[in-house]
Amino acid sequence: MFESIRKHSKIVMILLFLLIIPSFVLVGIDSNYFSEKSPVVARVDGDKINQTDWDNAHRMETDRMRAQSPSVDPKLLDSPQARYATLERLVRDRVLAAAAKEMHLVTSDSRLARSLQEIPAIAGLKRADGTLDAEAYRALVGTQGLTPEGFEANVRRDLSINQVIGGVMGTAFSTNAQVKLALDPLYEQREIQVVRFKSADFSAKVAPTDADLESYYKANPAKFLQMEQAAVEYVVLDLDSVRSGITLNEDDLRTYYKENVARMAGKEERRASHILINASKDASSADREKAKARAAELLAQVRKAPATFADVAKKASDDKGSATAGGDLNFFGRGAMVKPFEDAAFALKKGEISDLVETDFGYHIIQLTDIKAPRQPSFEELRPTMEAELKQQQAQRKFAEVAESFTNSVYEQADSLKPVADKLKLKVQTASGLTRTPAPGAVGPLANPKFLEALFSSDSVQNKRNTEAVEIGPSQLAAGRVVQYTPTKTLPLDEVRARVRELYVGQKASELARKEGEAKLAAWKAAPATASGLGAAPIQISREQVQNLPRPLIDAALHAPTADALPAWVGVDLGSEGYAVVKVNRVVPRPAPEGQRAQQERQQYMQWWASAEGQAYYEMLKKRFKAEIKAPRPSATLQAAAEN
Repeated sequence: MFESIRKHSKIVMILLFLLIIPSFVLVGIDSNYFSEKSPVVARVDGDKINQTDWDNAHRMETDRMRAQSPSVDPKLLDSPQARYATLERLVRDRVLAAAAKEMHLVTSDSRLARSLQEIPAIAGLKRADGTLDAEAYRALVGTQGLTPEGFEANVRRDLSINQVIGGVMGTAFSTNAQVKLALDPLYEQREIQVVRFKSADFSAKVAPTDADLESYYKANPAKFLQMEQAAVEYVVLDLDSVRSGITLNEDDLRTYYKENVARMAGKEERRASHILINASKDASSADREKAKARAAELLAQVRKAPATFADVAKKASDDKGSATAGGDLNFFGRGAMVKPFEDAAFALKKGEISDLVETDFGYHIIQLTDIKAPRQPSFEELRPTMEAELKQQQAQRKFAEVAESFTNSVYEQADSLKPVADKLKLKVQTASGLTRTPAPGAVGPLANPKFLEALFSSDSVQNKRNTEAVEIGPSQLAAGRVVQYTPTKTLPLDEVRARVRELYVGQKASELARKEGEAKLAAWKAAPATASGLGAAPIQISREQVQNLPRPLIDAALHAPTADALPAWVGVDLGSEGYAVVKVNRVVPRPAPEGQRAQQERQQYMQWWASAEGQAYYEMLKKRFKAEIKAPRPSATLQAAAEN
């Protein structure tokens, strides 16, 4: 039958076409037929931000951060909190873009050019004649996945957006009186005495009965929950596993040696002498022209008599550090000098004298005096390094192919990880006691929230099927399956009786400590002379000097009202630690700051005030443009999961 279909495939295709097309005509095609519908996670000014927008923005953000900090832990970049922060930034950008559009804020070409020149990486691409190396610029922005036009459009947009908030923050101001009024209480000190009523001192007075413990256990079931747990097995595909399966060809190694021996031998070093005529980049055009003319005279002189270069450098060079040595700079490699100087020095032959070389320091005349070429290592000396490099390169090229095989295998043979492990020579690893959130100290896939989410999906838990392949880092995939699952349950009283007793005694002891402390506070307020146990010597505390006291106690002491009369009394509930009574003897005003300290404090306050005004303005813009985030905050999501 199948042979007949194969022979008459064209006829079959025509029949299928005639059967399928009428169904589309009669029923119609859903708008989502050719594109997957992505849920809306936020709205700004009537425009939707969907899950795909969010995912793309977060991927770009993590790629940028990985490029800047290759050693950063990938799990930190892909945490729920990091993802939500990306969404908030995405909403903020949309709000400010809408405001910039409404205000007709645009960035001129000249402003864009100035901003690009202020980026150090781009400024370093300038040639000696002041022009930009276009190819290097294209390569630089290409590392961000952008063309020069796309990169400049992003910069132009960012500059326009920054004008929205910058216009508000740039107008923030404050008087010295305002600074004093705000900062004096912040740095104020108070002299206090403290009496502590520790819960531990009252524990002996608590004698719980079995009925008390059972009642506490029933009233607080959430404290004795054992969260759902799973025992799992999993496999990881990464560059190391791909690399371990690569066998190198000897001919490939020898070809690699020929192509890379110069690079692997080390950097060439050059020795040069120079004559510098100072002309800073901030100097006037007239001064720079004068310096250039002087340098040109010296250039003509040393070219006429090259042997006098050292004598001329001693007498005329403005680089006093090298002038005494005849301008000698000793040996240096690439990257040691500013780029125009380096380019000129490495373009010379031994004994040659350069043309005038302009840098931010002025005008240089360079004479190349020696070249130190690195020793060329033998093939066998470089074999270990070449094998490692070549295997790494081949693993990177092969990873996509192996990753596709990995992804297909864990899906097609979903009842076991052994087939994919055998096929790709991977190790099946196991773990027990896993929960939906990473355990402290967890590493690898067990520290990845996306992988744990896949493991605890309904299909994985109920059917014990393999998860899909989950990306847990750059060139890292993992798949797992649940071997044993234990749902959330309340542990029986007999199993947690010791814990119940500990919590019950602690609660009742804290209540006794608070009751005793409140009674003493009332008595001492009424008759201060009867206060006892306040300590031999008062101590001075402030927000900066907490004297090893609990933060709630410090806050209570600094907030205690002192305007009416001193001493002031205040009680502080320290929770499980008990209770404290604080006597405030006096307020110690801080000395008026002077000089640089006062200036720093004023600048700091101005930054705080400008940030507060900028944030307030942004909140107003959010309301104006009806900004709304529909995705829940991670903490709320985790709390809901815990409650369920």
